Amino acid sequence: MTYQVLIIEDDFRVADINRQFIEQSDGFSVAAICHNAADSLSFLDSQSTLPDLVLLDAYIPDVNGLELLWEIRRRYRSIDIVMLTAAREVETIQEALRGGVFDYLIKPIESSRMSQMLQRFQHEKMFLSQHNELEQGQLDKALIRNKGVDSGDVKLPKGIDPLTLGRIREGLGMFNVPQTASSLAQYTGVSRSTARRYLEHMVANGEVQAELDYGEVGRPERRYRAKQ
Repeated sequence: MTYQVLIIEDDFRVADINRQFIEQSDGFSVAAICHNAADSLSFLDSQSTLPDLVLLDAYIPDVNGLELLWEIRRRYRSIDIVMLTAAREVETIQEALRGGVFDYLIKPIESSRMSQMLQRFQHEKMFLSQHNELEQGQLDKALIRNKGVDSGDVKLPKGIDPLTLGRIREGLGMFNVPQTASSLAQYTGVSRSTARRYLEHMVANGEVQAELDYGEVGRPERRYRAKQ
């Protein structure tokens, strides 16, 4: 599935940088770029299929970005919104959080932080689309924000990237039963060999347990589960 993104940014250069980043991210496409509130609302009103995600700056020329946040939230409840802004004031951040933003990124934004946000958006959407009901434990795992990038991953061995490690860790945490490298690869969007390498790294670190599933025929299959 490809998620459609609307970029609302008055700085043409920054808007283009965000566009390029989105278009280079697997599973995402730019639906439009708007530079003010009037054009943004006009675009949304004209769409038969709404974008999945809005990247919104707090500073736009014809209205306060937070006012536009609440207007989009009032008219289009199904759209997720991420604030991408230089606004650092706690009051602004608190209001954005009250408005239900999916994330709040402060400029200048590092590409790794943007990538983390997009990956988490994909994972949560995919996870929720696969269930009709959730137990509390499943929901807690699904809604953990900014998971996978922590100080414990600083000294990683060569070939182990903290963002990819976070994706594998988060993907594994979504299931209550052991998973194969193939199933984790499909869920997280990496290759089977990559998923296997990261899973074995986690086994070596003691955070994941590996077991063999002999099944009925054929070679035994290695399955992984997060340790409780």
